[in-house]
Amino acid sequence: MTDAILEAEEVAEMLRVHPRTIMRLASQGKIPGFKVGGQWRFRREAIDQYIREQEQQHGGQNRKGDVP
Repeated sequence: MTDAILEAEEVAEMLRVHPRTIMRLASQGKIPGFKVGGQWRFRREAIDQYIREQEQQHGGQNRKGDVP
């Protein structure tokens, strides 16, 4: 389902970061999300778009030490 709603933990798993990082980025408006009952939620479609934008912004290039 393209309109799936994800929790911070699920997004963190996708991006391989800590859930607190996701919540911090969301509260700073750097990653698209919304609050429901005080908890962050994210549309999978918006997170996929965020990933694509980050890849374009950073040229999709691997940094030294990154695995291709």
